[in-house]
Amino acid sequence: MYRVLMPVDANEDRAVEQAEYVASLPDAAESVEAYILFVFTENSEKLPKEFEKFKSASRIGSVRRAKERLEEAGVDVTLIEDSGDTEDDILEEAEGYDVDSIVLGGRKRSPVGKAIFGSTTQGVILRSDRPVVVTGGGGE
Repeated sequence: MYRVLMPVDANEDRAVEQAEYVASLPDAAESVEAYILFVFTENSEKLPKEFEKFKSASRIGSVRRAKERLEEAGVDVTLIEDSGDTEDDILEEAEGYDVDSIVLGGRKRSPVGKAIFGSTTQGVILRSDRPVVVTGGGGE
């Protein structure tokens, strides 16, 4: 089996683009396992009040849509949720599940935006010892 970690944020379009990429891998239905990761952070995602109470990744629209798309393609899906530092959590889960690659959803940011807010994608690419794919889709 080829294992893929797919960290998603609250942007549904970006999550679907990630799922489309994973579903397009060769022989995905028979040979790919996808691990969808949603990291709850204090300041990165503004969640509706009803999500704060339950803090369940399965209630997040982007997670649901990505899971649905992968299941339509016959890909085995496991949901993972965590809280804390997104970059560290992605790297820890990648190691813990011994994934073969990480599929991130990229977004456009100005150089100043990257410098001020940091870039999870850039940090994962630089720190990971696994292949990292960055898909497009979705604005901020």
